[in-house]
Amino acid sequence: MYRILIVEDDQAIASKIEDGITSWGYEVKRVKDFSNVFVEFASFDPHLVLMDISLPFYNGYHWCSEIRKVSKVPILFISSASDKMNQVMAMNMGGDDFITKPFDMEVLTAKIQAILRRSYAFSAHSNMVEHRGAVLNMNDTTLTYQSQRIELTKNEFKILTMLMENSGKVISREKLMIKLWESDEYIDENTLTVNVTRLRKKLEEIGLEDFIVTKKGLGYIIE
Repeated sequence: MYRILIVEDDQAIASKIEDGITSWGYEVKRVKDFSNVFVEFASFDPHLVLMDISLPFYNGYHWCSEIRKVSKVPILFISSASDKMNQVMAMNMGGDDFITKPFDMEVLTAKIQAILRRSYAFSAHSNMVEHRGAVLNMNDTTLTYQSQRIELTKNEFKILTMLMENSGKVISREKLMIKLWESDEYIDENTLTVNVTRLRKKLEEIGLEDFIVTKKGLGYIIE
């Protein structure tokens, strides 16, 4: 089932869109916190975003730009600003299509279906894991937090993936070493410690202090 995120602060319009596309079998979520659209985007991991231009706090262009830093997910702009400049701006910021309000639901649905066909007929959807605003991109082994992006080594990526996918649970050092042993490289206790230390330093550099917590005698946890 395709997931569609609606970023529209006019509740009447958002409700109309939600009712219309839900009837076609799509899983739909409406953004509630317009001060942090990116976090809701990352946690829902949609296949398509319907993005209004005029929004509280930051406009749709801003959020499109933020999303494009970590994802190629299709973005369909919806706006009452139908002039050519806004349409060109929307495309230049990374949008895939544009529809003007007021619109016919059948036309919107047809555009959504066409974009989904084009985007996913021959390619897999990107995969992301989000926790506390930090977004781990499974496709390119990067981590993004508050518009900052860091590259992870193979071992750092494996460690962070296991911890973020099991947030709230303590992961033992033994389990982490088994995960790292999936490669041909021999991993010992010291190697794990060195990798965790380097990873923590990278996380701290982008503001994620104490993101990985040590539970003495047990292992590590992301709370």
